[in-house]
Amino acid sequence: MKSLLFYLVVVPIGILLIVLGVINRELVTVVLDPFSPADPTVAVKLPLYLLVFGAVVFGIVIGGAADWLRQGRHRRAARERGYEAQRWKEEAAALKNAPAPDRSTGSVPALTAPRGPDR
Repeated sequence: MKSLLFYLVVVPIGILLIVLGVINRELVTVVLDPFSPADPTVAVKLPLYLLVFGAVVFGIVIGGAADWLRQGRHRRAARERGYEAQRWKEEAAALKNAPAPDRSTGSVPALTAPRGPDR
């Protein structure tokens, strides 16, 4: 299934990108001076396909960073739940290894108070 998806999606996109790069080899001037576009202080000449590919890569990086920042609270909640699960496992193991209560006296061992996330 993965190889079918690869051949149906990735290969045609790769071919399209190669064709785009071969066709658009002419140089374009990118002016980075908004105050005097006729006589720019900072300008770069590069092939059009590099400009297009660079813009796509830049968009992917910025979008990925924004998405990663937005999901921070979910990662934090999952990490806290993992810590809590580990504490429960340790407590269960401690109770499993604890000596059996003395049934002859009728006493029951005292339970410990649960630990909070800040303790």
